[in-house]
Amino acid sequence: MTTRREVLVGGLIAGAAGLLRGVDTLFAKGAQPATKVNFEVPPGACDCHVHVFGDPVRYPFSTDRTYTPDAATSDELEKLLAALRLDRVIVVQASVYGTDNTCTLDSIRHFGARARGVAVIDASTTDATLDRMAKSGIRGIRLNLSQVGITDPAQGLQAFQEAATRASTRGWHVQFNTSLKMIDALAPKLLASPVPVVFDHFGGARGAAGVDQPGFAALVSLVRSGKAYVKISGAGDQTSTNPPVYAEAQPLARALVAANPQRVLWGSSWPHPGSTPGGKRTDLSPNKQVDDGLVLNFLPAWVPDAATRKLILVDNPARLYGFQ
Repeated sequence: MTTRREVLVGGLIAGAAGLLRGVDTLFAKGAQPATKVNFEVPPGACDCHVHVFGDPVRYPFSTDRTYTPDAATSDELEKLLAALRLDRVIVVQASVYGTDNTCTLDSIRHFGARARGVAVIDASTTDATLDRMAKSGIRGIRLNLSQVGITDPAQGLQAFQEAATRASTRGWHVQFNTSLKMIDALAPKLLASPVPVVFDHFGGARGAAGVDQPGFAALVSLVRSGKAYVKISGAGDQTSTNPPVYAEAQPLARALVAANPQRVLWGSSWPHPGSTPGGKRTDLSPNKQVDDGLVLNFLPAWVPDAATRKLILVDNPARLYGFQ
């Protein structure tokens, strides 16, 4: 017969096991490349779009976040960069941290001169804070319009103008995470931008929709003008299938490179934070298990010329982010 003491001990053990399982899940490893890079990556090459998610006790998430990410540490990122033969990295503030850039800044500090970053701020962020960020390697302000649900061009323009005013005195850029519809609406104003403009993830274009999808022409025009950079990043997120068909992104990438190769950047979008459809925003969202070696190997198909690939991987990031 089971005694009361045995029941209590069993409950404690089960609870501890559950807690440990939660810790294992929370600190699951970010995906590492399964495919070796099969082309010559030039020295000084840069991954222009990654996020880092640390211990949530040390780096608490914003209460306004739209998802809860799995862990992806600077040590894991270092392994990824070594596998991809990339020397430099841009750590982009993830929306889940709101305007608390501590995790991003600590990751930049981890990599030292190899890293730069892009911060998220608001009206309460002081100029003194921005100056300290600049000394710590921040080179831009990110506008997460998609994550905060801004679809009204008037609101998007106001957010951009406020960010551009603060970026302009520091030689920074403004980076958009938004839709082609927003880009199309803001294009005339962005042509007069006092600072460089950067668009994440093909500007939100979808691979299956091709180069004729609404708004893509506006993105291409901005890139051609030299006023905007675009990251051909997160290619798997632009495809219409699961697993991704990366070839869908090729027409988009080639059109952007043809428009102006000096305004194109490459990024992995590691660790590919997932989502929990139908779940709560506090539910843990495991990272997608993307093979970034396979993704990087598509770059020679998108950009057959080695000199142009060097522009995208080395020269353009060095110019925009201030690498020596």
